[in-house]
Formats: sequence, C-alpha cells, structure tokens
Amino acid sequence: MPGAVRPVPNAPALLVGAGGPRRARTLVIADLHLGLGAAQEVPGGPPGGSAAQLAFDLVRLAERAATATVLIAGDAKHPIVGVPPGLRRVVFGFFSELLERGLRVELVLGNHDTGLVPYLPREVVVHPPTGVVLDRVGIFHGHRWPSEEVLRAPTLVAGHLHPGFRFAPTADDAIGKRRCWIRAEVPPRVPLGARGRAPMGRREIVILPAFNPLAGIEALNREKPARGRSFLYRRFLALGAARAYLLDGTDLGPIVTQPGAAPTPRSARPGPPGP
Repeated sequence: MPGAVRPVPNAPALLVGAGGPRRARTLVIADLHLGLGAAQEVPGGPPGGSAAQLAFDLVRLAERAATATVLIAGDAKHPIVGVPPGLRRVVFGFFSELLERGLRVELVLGNHDTGLVPYLPREVVVHPPTGVVLDRVGIFHGHRWPSEEVLRAPTLVAGHLHPGFRFAPTADDAIGKRRCWIRAEVPPRVPLGARGRAPMGRREIVILPAFNPLAGIEALNREKPARGRSFLYRRFLALGAARAYLLDGTDLGPIVTQPGAAPTPRSARPGPPGP
C-alpha cells in the first residue's frame, strides 16, 4: 500500500497520513454498529461489542497509532431506520467519550446512519455518504456511489461488506469465520465514473473489516458468497486482482472473482502486517 496508508497490525483500523506528524494522521474504521444486540436492560449492546468497550478500544488504538483524529467510514449505529430512545444517549455518550479524550471525530454517513445526526455532539464532523478525500485517499462507506472527487483519489477505502474468510470449524470456534482486509488493484481504463462515464486510471481499493467484533462477517471464500449487498464487488473487486489478509497480516491469497468459480485452493502464509 502507498506510504500514506497503513493498516494498524492486529486491529480492524487503517492509518491515513502514516508518515506525517500526529496532527496530520487519521485513524479510519468502519461499521461500529452501536446498539447491535441491545436490549432494554443493556441499550449499549452485549459486553464484547458494547458502546463502552468499542470506545475504550478506539481510544486505545488512537493512542497506539499516535493520532488525534478518528474517522468512522459509515454505520456508526446498528438500527437502519431511526434511533431508538434508549440508543440516543448511548450514541451521544460514545462520541462524547472520544471527544473528551481529545480526539477529533469525523463520520462518513453509512446506510445504517439514517436519523443519526441530531443525536451526535455538535463537535462531530459529518461527511455525506458520497465520501471525503484525506491526504489523497478517498474514503466512503460503500452503499452509495462515491463522488467524482473521491473516485479520482489513487487509493480508495470503504467498509460496508464486513469481509471475512471461513476456515474449518474447531471445538473452540464452531463458526470458523475471521474478519479480514480486502485489497484490490483496479486496472486502468476501467469506467468507474457514475453511469460508466470517464474511465479512471489505475488505483487501489481497500475494504475495511467491521470494527464491531459482533457484526456479521461475509465469507468471501465461499463458493457462492452473498455479493448483492453493494456495487463494491462487481464494480471494484471483480475487476482487478483482489486479495484477502487477516488482521495479523497473514496473506490468504486471491479471493474468488469469477461467478461460479471454486475457491482457490491455497494455504495461508505469513505476510506483512495488514494488506
């Protein structure tokens, strides 16, 4: 990946402006899904993915990455329509905690963020679903087509897909799914503009793993993965050489990009931290 973009090892987070000073770096995550699994007695969600735990993890990551800015690339909350009364103070409390720790907080709106803005602290910087460009990196959620400005960036970053890989189940892990990064090099002269206009040059796109560990995982190494959630697969990943990486940097090899093709029989091998 270009020097300005660097995954945080063993974490579902990306650092933009990694080579610059602290004030110029931005920690990028996606798919918090605050309120996932919430109940009346636990409006913030179960322990592993609670708002309090996610805030703690995010503050710790920002300290580790030596950055004062956090950008959430969509789906800050889980309910798709509106914000239930019990979740409103959870959302406000989560963002307030980040702000009180001295972090600048930005949000690109995702498909789950309908009705969220009125319940955010006013200090939170909100970007439209079409995305934002930071340090020549175009960041959007992935449910809406990005702006032309975002598309022109040499590196694109999105969330939304909750990418992962399925491994053989074990006694300790009956599901066998792991979150992963997806990195694809989109070839030049591919028409990425709106409605097929204006072929764009060669670029790279990185799909972020979901930050909330309880969020669903889409196993991209299945023979027929459910790829209908977004244009990200057919308009980006299926056009170029896409590879998957575990959070620790293990290279899982290419993902299946041809309809009906069988998964590539390839054993995982260690790689550099992140995609």
